[in-house]
Amino acid sequence: MLKIQGLMSSPTLPSRLKLAQFADHFRNEMVPLGNRICYFAAAVPLNEEDRRELLEEPIAALPPSIAALLPEMRILLVPYLCRSRAHRKRESEETFISTEPPDSREAVDSSTVMVRDGAVLAFAVKGADVADHHYRFYRAIAGLTADSLPEGIPQEYAALLEAELKAGVHGEVDEGAWRLKNELTRRDRTFRRPTERLKQYIRQSFVDTLTLYLHGICCDIDVEPGPRQIPSNWLRKRLTLLKTLFPPPQGYAVFPEDL
Repeated sequence: MLKIQGLMSSPTLPSRLKLAQFADHFRNEMVPLGNRICYFAAAVPLNEEDRRELLEEPIAALPPSIAALLPEMRILLVPYLCRSRAHRKRESEETFISTEPPDSREAVDSSTVMVRDGAVLAFAVKGADVADHHYRFYRAIAGLTADSLPEGIPQEYAALLEAELKAGVHGEVDEGAWRLKNELTRRDRTFRRPTERLKQYIRQSFVDTLTLYLHGICCDIDVEPGPRQIPSNWLRKRLTLLKTLFPPPQGYAVFPEDL
């Protein structure tokens, strides 16, 4: 049986606790990982290998230019996460840490909450494998990056998306951008005066592609072709651009030929 640290040892804590409250409750028990990142494991005791795979390796693979952009981060590894169905659209109030498996309609695997002094990143690790955790971690980092860029989403990336749409390129990197791309109307495709719908698509496409880029720096990733997957030649253009904008740390490769 897995021993739940912190959560189960405190009889005053309910079975569900709001994410921000949980982060504050265990603030003094956070373990530092460098100057601006700390963590607390409330799911299972972390041995050296767990700490390396879940925390140290994905953090070490972050491009320095992205690491410099990010706010101070508190990373929580918890048993389960859930959202109250009554407050689905207010993430800062609806995300809860849970000691028991939540209803499948409420369960979520990760959540990011902005607080006064930075960001809280929570990940449900009960039953999750390392590859899934890495994906969720880099997706959270990509979202924070998109919101931390001083000039917003890079113009070079938006220009590449404009070229793709003009060329009729099919597909996207992930489901979120794929859905938004299909919702674009002819009016939404004018990049000189972008509509709100186009702005949402550009941001989501950037986040999805940056997630893949960061994950690929850390781990060997095979992108499988599929009916909604962007063609490999256009995907490579995106990744090459991100490599230029956010070079990987020394000793890390993006493409096989970089090794």
